[in-house]
Amino acid sequence: MKQAIKTIAKNSLLYPVYRYIDDQRRMRKLNRQFKHWTGEDQKRLEFYRQFVTTGNVVFDVGANLGNRAKIFSRLGATVVAVEPQTACANFLESVFHDATNFHLVRKALGASTGQAEMLISSASTISSLSPDWIRSVKESGRFAKYEWNKKEMVPVDTLDNLIAEFGCPAFVKIDVEGFEDQVVSGLSQPVGALSMEFTPEYMESTFRCINHLSGIGDYRFQISLGESMDFALPNWCSVDEIRQSLAEVSTDAFGDLYARFNGQY
Repeated sequence: MKQAIKTIAKNSLLYPVYRYIDDQRRMRKLNRQFKHWTGEDQKRLEFYRQFVTTGNVVFDVGANLGNRAKIFSRLGATVVAVEPQTACANFLESVFHDATNFHLVRKALGASTGQAEMLISSASTISSLSPDWIRSVKESGRFAKYEWNKKEMVPVDTLDNLIAEFGCPAFVKIDVEGFEDQVVSGLSQPVGALSMEFTPEYMESTFRCINHLSGIGDYRFQISLGESMDFALPNWCSVDEIRQSLAEVSTDAFGDLYARFNGQY
């Protein structure tokens, strides 16, 4: 019955008007939430303070709706937000419209410049350029109930080109749903520190990130599980140590791999 009602509504001449009004209402709600400073925001700020300080350049790759860009901006950094999804980029443009330390790049990043097909999910946080990652997280059951039923061709640039335009970042946050290794492959010089999201069912991508970073500089590694904003290991690790630690992560977990150039911080 519900599905029949939805079908009728979608075929109505007034449906586009309804969608527009509903989207505007949703955007106003998200805008209010974005501007409200929460305890979670404060915890993130205290964590990222170890990597970011006033005057730094920070790249937020896969900025989505800006929950990290918001923190980096509050820390006084110049934030370069990279976001190819049209709706998310429009939202970022809206909430940061008067921020002089914010730059929006409406692109994806990868190993080389060009274009790529982005698979868009109804949950914008899990839209991805990696069909293999989507297959993995559906088969594992992590995102089994979601669909990626829209596609969008997006321009792709590289970290190296971003550095040439905006300067070398103190910190690079990468959260691109399985495309992390491609983003890191577009970097040919050491940067201060990076974070890269991982899921255990697609750990080979994370191992490729580790291998690439180790080839361009002397990096040490850490892990933060979930949204804990705490490090899971007692010390920063070598390549072999972090590979072992990642291999032991629970299959139902997720988190971020952190890498810092040796001698920094």
